Amino acid sequence: MPSTTPETVAAPLFYFSPPTDGSAPYNRVNSPNWPSSDPTSQLPLSNWTPEKRNVQIENVRDKEDAYLLDEAGFQFFHSPASHKLFLDDEEIKAEYYPESEELIKGITGASKVVLFDHMRAAPAIRRRVPGQADMVSKRQPVTEVHVDQTLASATARVHLHLPPELAPSLLKHRFQIINLWRPIGHPAFDMPLTLCDFRTVDAEQDLVAVARLAPERKGETYRVRWNPEHRWKYLKGMTPEEFVLIKCFDSAEGVSVFTPHTAFLDPSMPEGSPARESIELRALVFYD
Repeated sequence: MPSTTPETVAAPLFYFSPPTDGSAPYNRVNSPNWPSSDPTSQLPLSNWTPEKRNVQIENVRDKEDAYLLDEAGFQFFHSPASHKLFLDDEEIKAEYYPESEELIKGITGASKVVLFDHMRAAPAIRRRVPGQADMVSKRQPVTEVHVDQTLASATARVHLHLPPELAPSLLKHRFQIINLWRPIGHPAFDMPLTLCDFRTVDAEQDLVAVARLAPERKGETYRVRWNPEHRWKYLKGMTPEEFVLIKCFDSAEGVSVFTPHTAFLDPSMPEGSPARESIELRALVFYD
């Protein structure tokens, strides 16, 4: 790996390591909604152990234009949100959803955007709680390298969130799942988000489908095997006026399909930086 430069930090990321007993990997949501009769509720939260790897992560501040959504799988933008508080779920849906839909439409040229996965058991606002180990049910920043959707789960999302009379026709055309991630309140120096350039990922070898077990449904995400070719990027000190679009799935050919991403502990974080607060919206994105 290249030596660390002022534009690059060395930090550990946590990759996938398969279960030692050869079983299919899973993560279980720690939710009070599990029926007592469901044996899944008694399973450990995970049956695999993350593998720690030290990597170089480049700060792309002032080089953001080199990373485009259909090439790298992510893209940074500067556009302050009209909604500022991010305290009430209903206000977020009424105020932040519409402006975010228009942002995504304007950037991608999509004909239809459907935001989902905000009104769940926990709000989609991530506030880091130092010392909190339960990352999933407490909505902590995820510290494992992952992709939010697999092919199967992306298609299932369309059927889950769209009326049955609409989903088949929408799936005949290009569709994407894109996350819009934004810091709130203050710059995100603490536990920033890092993204892996899709062009450095071997999709056939690096991705592992991991079941996501929740009381309401069984889903699926990708975890990622370590590959020395991966190139990791972040925008140091992202402000609430900035956001990043993260591609999680794309049905089109010849473009980026996804970008692995994770939170990480930045060793260059200014002393006394407040714990990270951010909001991540997940969007189904459709084209005519």
